[in-house]
Amino acid sequence: MLGLVFDLVAPHLPDSPALVVAIPMMLGGIVLNAFATVMYIGARFGPGPRDGMMTGLVNRTGWSVRLVRTGLEVAVVAVGFALGGTLGAGTVLYALGVGPLIQLFARLLKVGDAVSGHSEPADQRPTVNA
Repeated sequence: MLGLVFDLVAPHLPDSPALVVAIPMMLGGIVLNAFATVMYIGARFGPGPRDGMMTGLVNRTGWSVRLVRTGLEVAVVAVGFALGGTLGAGTVLYALGVGPLIQLFARLLKVGDAVSGHSEPADQRPTVNA
């Protein structure tokens, strides 16, 4: 689906936009990516590989989504750079910004349980009598 949407949208985007256009597009893309991540995880469609690692680590460690996702993204950037990849401002902004944005949107949309890796909402979890 992603490839089809890209093929439809790409012809309408500029090849080399001026910074006054490129910077808002980059920042908007980071924000929209975080929002979309929260929307599909919150709808319980099942997280993808990186999002699944994020939700699993949050669930197992109890650490914040912000901390876990930022750690994952920084690790991916470091490995990519070590393998010869380039490191640009957008890459750094994404790595440092998407985790806090996911945590913010999860709180705003009240889907923190799903983003925290719980398989069902808190009000539907079985209670344990001790």
